[in-house]
Amino acid sequence: MSKSKADQPIEFRVLQAMKSTLTSVIKDTTVEPGMRHPLSDSTIENIRHCLLLITTRERELIEEAGDTMNMRPHYTDEPQTSTVVPITKIGRRKDNDD
Repeated sequence: MSKSKADQPIEFRVLQAMKSTLTSVIKDTTVEPGMRHPLSDSTIENIRHCLLLITTRERELIEEAGDTMNMRPHYTDEPQTSTVVPITKIGRRKDNDD
């Protein structure tokens, strides 16, 4: 969704806020290797499940809007590198030695 934040549907903004909050909880509670984690295993699993559901719904909203999940930053003057190859052009390579 390439719209400004104010133009995004409220559901999308809620999902982004929830994902941001959950990832902050993960960062804030991460411990050194070998130390006991303050969150229980079931809570960690629930956070993973929530993040998966959030990402799935974000993808659905983006696709419904006719957009893609390709959110990598790029310069506006950067040449487009995607190439569409017709399926009829895909096949075995023919040698000229026949």
